[in-house]
Amino acid sequence: MLPIVSAQGCWLQDADGKRYLDAISSWWVTLFGHGNPAISAAIAEQAARLDHVLMAGFGHPPAIELAERLIALVGEPMRRVFYAEAGSAAIEIALKLSFHYWRNVGQPKRKRFLVLDQGYHGETIGALSLTSVSLYRDTYGELLLEPLFAPSPDSRLAADGESAEDYALRCATDLESLLAQHAGEVCAVVVEPLVQCAGGMAMYPASYLRSLREICDRQNVHLIADEIAVGLGRTGTLLACDQAEIRPDLLCIGKGLSGGTLPLAAVLAPEPIYQSFLGEYGSGKAFLHSHSYTGFAIGCAAALATLDLLEAAIAAGLPQRGLQLDRAIADLAAHSHTRNYRRSGLIAAIDMVGPDGQPFAPEERRGLAVYRHALERGVVLRPLGDTVYAFPPLSISDEELATLGQVALESVDAATR
Repeated sequence: MLPIVSAQGCWLQDADGKRYLDAISSWWVTLFGHGNPAISAAIAEQAARLDHVLMAGFGHPPAIELAERLIALVGEPMRRVFYAEAGSAAIEIALKLSFHYWRNVGQPKRKRFLVLDQGYHGETIGALSLTSVSLYRDTYGELLLEPLFAPSPDSRLAADGESAEDYALRCATDLESLLAQHAGEVCAVVVEPLVQCAGGMAMYPASYLRSLREICDRQNVHLIADEIAVGLGRTGTLLACDQAEIRPDLLCIGKGLSGGTLPLAAVLAPEPIYQSFLGEYGSGKAFLHSHSYTGFAIGCAAALATLDLLEAAIAAGLPQRGLQLDRAIADLAAHSHTRNYRRSGLIAAIDMVGPDGQPFAPEERRGLAVYRHALERGVVLRPLGDTVYAFPPLSISDEELATLGQVALESVDAATR
């Protein structure tokens, strides 16, 4: 274990005074670096005024303002916000909302969810049920739900001569066939838009999301977008769904929502879903979900400050920042032991391969060698198997991106010699 005692901007500092460039945003949460003064000030000010009050029959200005702000930013059809403390909890809420909605409108046979192969949505029981990744699923398999799995539109899986767009369309067609086979059984399709993060930073074109929106409409199922990791500017736009010009039926956001300072997530829903839970006492329509720290005031204040920074970053040309990341990693992308360079916004990834162009044997732990070498050089990289990725704060400078790229190149070179 490496003891980190302080952090500022994109840098961590250990007990011996050594600094490390945080190239993965401390598990994808620090949108604008560590110790951001605007976020820290908002937290301190709110903590001095009101730290927490239960969200049962009570409310407070930060929660109300944040809900209004999120609805205004995301736009129609979203009209309601349900807060959670973490991304996994947001997924649980979305699953329960979808399931309970169908029961409330007289379709109680809908009890299943359809998800993408190699997807990942969290580690609570319901969320963990939605992954096929054996590392996460195998141990707890007997506890989990049994969703339907559709092919991943991961562009790397396209056949020789097949474009990423054509492969994505083929996957969408297969998904619709699976929904049709289980008509009346499925509550919702759950996806990570554009990037399947824990599944090896698999990326796919926005056209798949457009097809998926049309399919869910035709098949009369909800579309749940898990933008917990990929939303809030990470792919270069406010939401990854923006690049497909669609909106889901339920939207989950989290991780960077508080700028990486406090655990906070949210589920956004349209008015018809909200209205389905209204009824007389004893009707069984009420949504049964409450956690102690739901919508806590300090977290909401941090999120409001984070949204200020995010709107300013988007206005300043956030979509173009990814081009600098391309330049920083250009030499790594050309390395003889790498394949499949891909990027979405400020998320970039590449796969290490052997001299024959094939993946290394997992037991060789090449990714671990990258991690260790980069740490010695003062950069935190944390490969997923043999997939090396960068997931830096949106506030990273061009100079820091250059450092990231150089150390990543050196580390892959050392790990594949």
